[in-house]
Amino acid sequence: MLLKLMKLTMKPIFFGGIAVGCLGAALPLSGNAQTRSEHPYQYFRTGAATDVAPRPMAGFALMGGGTDLDEAFRWLCTRADGGDFLILRASGDDDYNPYVQKLCPLNSVATLILPSRAAAQDPLVAETIAHAEAIFIAGGDQANYIRYWTGTPVQEQLNAAIKRGVPLGGTSAGLAVMGEWVYSAEGDKPGDPNLDSATAMMNPMGLRITLAHEFLDIPILKHVITDTHFVRRKRMGRLLVFMALIQGADDPQIRGVGVDEQTAVLLEPTGKAMVVGKGTAAFLSPLPPAPKIETGKPLNRASFDLQTVPTGGSFDFSNWCCAEANTARSIGIEAGELRP
Repeated sequence: MLLKLMKLTMKPIFFGGIAVGCLGAALPLSGNAQTRSEHPYQYFRTGAATDVAPRPMAGFALMGGGTDLDEAFRWLCTRADGGDFLILRASGDDDYNPYVQKLCPLNSVATLILPSRAAAQDPLVAETIAHAEAIFIAGGDQANYIRYWTGTPVQEQLNAAIKRGVPLGGTSAGLAVMGEWVYSAEGDKPGDPNLDSATAMMNPMGLRITLAHEFLDIPILKHVITDTHFVRRKRMGRLLVFMALIQGADDPQIRGVGVDEQTAVLLEPTGKAMVVGKGTAAFLSPLPPAPKIETGKPLNRASFDLQTVPTGGSFDFSNWCCAEANTARSIGIEAGELRP
């Protein structure tokens, strides 16, 4: 029924289509912003000319997109312990540098723009990531992160940073790649609108529904897939579709986290989490049995447990329960439509 899900190294997993191949002391320190246009990447840095030796504290800021949330960035900065804060992106510019620098007392703030696999392979890029005390993955298009960074030193150094306790955050596309499972958006064509819930529920095996596995190795986010802009863009249905596909194929323990805009889940490595910002976060788990999924047919008889946590509420990832200020109910999909 479904393609066997494989550990993500050089290939993403295409559910509806086919699997295709994908094909730090770093750069000189400076007190002024700089760019290296002679390289396939761009690098902008502001801050002290010397390095420091802080003690970063692990943690994960799961940001839902939209207007950036000061509280989440300050949380990452505190955990960076005054060190070097690095923003990673595949497109855009260095607009995060002055924003973060204004919010936080840090040794430096830098942005690396890595728009190709050639950029991701550059040894100076890997060395820069290796020297960061906090890392933030910006929004954009998660398909580019999967295409350009998978199987490169960027992926390797990101996972090494997680292991040594560097705090990591992501917003929108940056959050989309933080779970063990990733909606990779690699089935989209230029100009396609965002995949909506109705389309996903009516044909869960459609060509646009592509999932990748193990881009990042965050232990507390094992068996988790995330989604963003959750309430504003009505993405409940598509996240349930992703979970149903994974549940039936390879991972019955799959869980889902949907984070709304201007909202963040601040997650400790122990699993304790707090929701901050202006919206809510949804925590989902599948109910047995796994639904039967057929090509070209709507998703049917898929049931899930839903816990919704508003700003100020807490949640425990390790037990997937016990939320403070939590609203719990079941939700399902019948004949391609959401049913409470």
